[in-house]
Amino acid sequence: MNILKKLPDAEQLTHKLVDGPINHKVNAHIHTPYSFSAFDSIEQAVTLARDEDIKALGINDFYVTDGYREFAETCAKNGIFPLFNIEFIGLNKEDQANNIRLNDPNNPGRTYFSGKGLNYPFRASKKTTDKLEQIFDSSQLQVKEMVKKTNDYLQSVNARFTLSFYDLRHRYAENLVRERHIAKAIRLSAEEYYPSPEERLEFYSSLFGKDPEPVVSDFNTLENEIRGALLKAGGHAFVPEDDNAFLSFNEIRAMILDAGGIPTYPLLLDDKNGHFTDFERSKKELANKLLERGVFSIEFIPGRNSYEKLKEYTQYFYNMGFLVTYGTEHNTPSLTPLTVACRDAALDDELKQVSYNGTCVIAAHQYLQARNREGYINESGHGKTHERKTFEELGHAVINQYLKQLPIGYE
Repeated sequence: MNILKKLPDAEQLTHKLVDGPINHKVNAHIHTPYSFSAFDSIEQAVTLARDEDIKALGINDFYVTDGYREFAETCAKNGIFPLFNIEFIGLNKEDQANNIRLNDPNNPGRTYFSGKGLNYPFRASKKTTDKLEQIFDSSQLQVKEMVKKTNDYLQSVNARFTLSFYDLRHRYAENLVRERHIAKAIRLSAEEYYPSPEERLEFYSSLFGKDPEPVVSDFNTLENEIRGALLKAGGHAFVPEDDNAFLSFNEIRAMILDAGGIPTYPLLLDDKNGHFTDFERSKKELANKLLERGVFSIEFIPGRNSYEKLKEYTQYFYNMGFLVTYGTEHNTPSLTPLTVACRDAALDDELKQVSYNGTCVIAAHQYLQARNREGYINESGHGKTHERKTFEELGHAVINQYLKQLPIGYE
C-alpha cells in the first residue's frame, strides 16, 4: 500500500498548508545498487541523505523499479519523502542520421531520459513491462559478452584471475549487471590476487599496456581507466550495443506515461571546458524541441555544471513553465555528498527554491496518482504548466504532512 493514501484529502492539505519550513533540502536523482551506485545499499544512501538533512530523495535507477519497496520503507524510517523515478538510454535515429548529439556527448542520437513520479507500487501495461524486460535482457546479453571478452584478455596478459557474470551479479549487483560492475570486479580482484602495491602496479601496467595514470587507491579514477582501456570503444573487451535494442525517444516517453510518470529530459549542459552538445547549445531551440516532443520537465546534475550556466538555464526553463529538478546521480564509485551543488559553487537561494518547487510537483503528482486522480500530466500526455503553482503548493503540503505523520510505515 502507498503511504500517501493515508494522508488527508488534497482540499484539506492545501486549505491548511501544513505548518513547516517554506522549503526543504532535496535531491531528486540518485542511483542505487539496483543499477550501479556509489552506495553499498539503499540504507546507506538514505541514512547519508538523512545525515545531510535532505527531506526528499529520488531513486532513479536504469531500466528497473526493483528497489522501490525497499527505498520507500527505508525513507519512511528515516524521515525522507521518496520520489519514484526511472532512467532509460534510448536512440533517436533521426538525430543519429543528422549527427546531432543530445545528452550523450560521444554518441549522436543517443538519449538519456528519465521518468519522474511513477506509480508506487509500480504498475504498467503488459506492453510496457514486456519492453522493460526486453531492454533488461538485451543489456545483460551485452554484459555477458563483455565478461567473456574481458576473460580472454585477462588470460592473454597472464592475470591470476578471471570473472564470472553470475558471480558479478551475486556479489556486486541487485540483479541488473552493468559495465561498471565489471570494472569494479577487476579492481577488487586485483586487490585480492595482487596483495602488494608493487604487484598491483605491475598487473595494471600489463592490463593497460602502459603505467596506470591514477594512484591505485583512487577507486573512481582507477575504475574509469579500466573501463576506458577494456570496455569502451576501442577497448579490448568492448562490445557494441545493438542499435535495434534501443527504444526511441517516443517509445520511452510512452512507457513513462503508461507507468504514471512525468517524462523528463536530463540536461548535460556545459562540461568543464564550457562545451555544449548540439541539442542543448541554444536554450530557446532546446525548449521548443522538447515541447514539440511532448516533454515539459527537465532535470540537471549540477555537480557537472558551472554555476553561471546552471543559473542561466534554470531561470530560462522555469520561466518557460518547465518543471525543473536537480540531483547528484551517484552513478560512479565516488561517494560524494548528497547535497546538490555546482562544480564551482553552492546553490543560491533561488536555485534551491526552484529545485524544491520541482520536487513538490512530483510529490503532488505521486499523491494524486496514489489516490486514483489525475496528476501533473493530463490525459493527452501534456504537463499542466498553467497549474504548476497549484501543484507546487499541494506538493509542499504533502511533503510536510508526510514528515509530520511519520512513523507510519509502508505496508
